[in-house]
Amino acid sequence: MFDKLATHIRNSDINYRLLVPLLASAFLIQMVTALVRVTISYRAVELGLSIVWLGFIAAAFAIFPILIAVRVGRFIDRGHDAQTAWIGAAIFMVSIAGFAVWATPAGLLVISAVMGLGHIMLMASQQMLCVRAAGPKSLEAAFGNFMVANSIGQGVGPYIVGWIGGSASVPPTGQLFIVGAVCSAVALVCMLALRPSREPRTVVADSDVVPVSQILRMPGLVPVLMAGVILVSASDTVVVYIPLLGAERRIDVHDIGLLLTVRAAASMTARLFYARMVAAFGRWPLMVAGTFACGLSYAVFALPLPLWAMHIAIALMGFSFGLATTLSVTIIVDMTTISARGTANSLRIMSNRIGQFVMPFGAGLVAVAAGLGGLFLALAAAIVVASGATMWRRPRA
Repeated sequence: MFDKLATHIRNSDINYRLLVPLLASAFLIQMVTALVRVTISYRAVELGLSIVWLGFIAAAFAIFPILIAVRVGRFIDRGHDAQTAWIGAAIFMVSIAGFAVWATPAGLLVISAVMGLGHIMLMASQQMLCVRAAGPKSLEAAFGNFMVANSIGQGVGPYIVGWIGGSASVPPTGQLFIVGAVCSAVALVCMLALRPSREPRTVVADSDVVPVSQILRMPGLVPVLMAGVILVSASDTVVVYIPLLGAERRIDVHDIGLLLTVRAAASMTARLFYARMVAAFGRWPLMVAGTFACGLSYAVFALPLPLWAMHIAIALMGFSFGLATTLSVTIIVDMTTISARGTANSLRIMSNRIGQFVMPFGAGLVAVAAGLGGLFLALAAAIVVASGATMWRRPRA
């Protein structure tokens, strides 16, 4: 068995020395992010904060990514992917430790913004490191493994919240923030194991840099970009408002954590079979179908479902989300040139953060006016429209 594994690794064009620590760090970062963001929602409940105030805290996470995304992408395009990961991991660790010592309303707002700064540097650099780890024939496989690691982390984080919280209506948030700080320190150690590329990097003159406007004019790129924005923003909104839905429907912390874990497990399953599904159906048909199915799952959540039906709906949500978001990354990477990939990917993340900045405000207003059921219907409508735009504007060749 081990001989076959060693032979497979030798024959593969994937750089496993780079990919393995990258996967470990991706798992830890996503686990901590999911754990902390759910814990922030419960901390807001402890403090008696309103839904609108919670929307402000969620939006703060996106402030710095909106401001610096293009600069981060240009920095990565100059060959500094590993250095960006080191800096991002250090900022991320400091921010998580900050939650453990300053969990007041002002602290949640300020530290969420700092956490967002570290997070965008990590996401942009990790995805470009994944491209560097992949060979010419293994982009789908490398990204599939990377996104599986993300999904596992996204599932383990809420599970830890549910495990520690048990049957309580609100878990011990201080203890959960400490757990997140320790895990983020381990993630920083994994990041420091990622080494810069040894290949000489050609210095690109300012006149040779691909303008952002030219990147955005690539056929089909904007619809994929916007679909990713809506999907990620809606997913982020679910993480923030599912605990409130649980409190409204008298669902305990353990079951809410399990729901979010099922969602992440379904995303992981989609990403495990991602490369095979792309080979069988093609990227664009899967992108359209996955986005549409995700929209339907949100609409179902607007109904007063029993817990077992919520598990089925959230599994569909996770599977279609995992498929569509992975496709949004690989489609954009594949469409752009090597010298513009970091910038294009940072634009994608910046667009996601703009959605995450705007969506909480809109979500809070919809939830106040129409309740949480109305919120899920509005998210469903936006995702279905994004699916239609992707199908209409996809490249014909």
